Amino acid sequence: MNLESPKVSIGKSPQEVFDFLSDIKNFEKLMPDNISKFEILGDDKFLFALSGMPEIVLKKKEVVPPNKIVLGAAGGKIDFSLIGHINETESGESDVKLQFEGDFNPMMAMMIKGPISKFIETLVTKMPESV
Repeated sequence: MNLESPKVSIGKSPQEVFDFLSDIKNFEKLMPDNISKFEILGDDKFLFALSGMPEIVLKKKEVVPPNKIVLGAAGGKIDFSLIGHINETESGESDVKLQFEGDFNPMMAMMIKGPISKFIETLVTKMPESV
């Protein structure tokens, strides 16, 4: 399953956006309002839970400064990645898009497609005011 968020414009350089996303503590600022738990587990790993959903642990897996950061599932039964694509548009401005990739059976994909799409859209929508 491959889902993409809408692209958002941010009035910061790609390096500034990359630095913001590289600090996993900042993901708490991007979480939806229905977050029930957020916990830092290390320099590159955090746990979060949304109301009515199981806890998810994300770990920084790959960084390509200043254009790409990949977070992946750390443990659990589901393997997936959340990829942030950062591109420079004008001097000092960036476009950011999030991509969710996971290998799920058709039934699971059908159940989680809506909530995951809404989740990554919320993350990217909150970026311009948070970075």
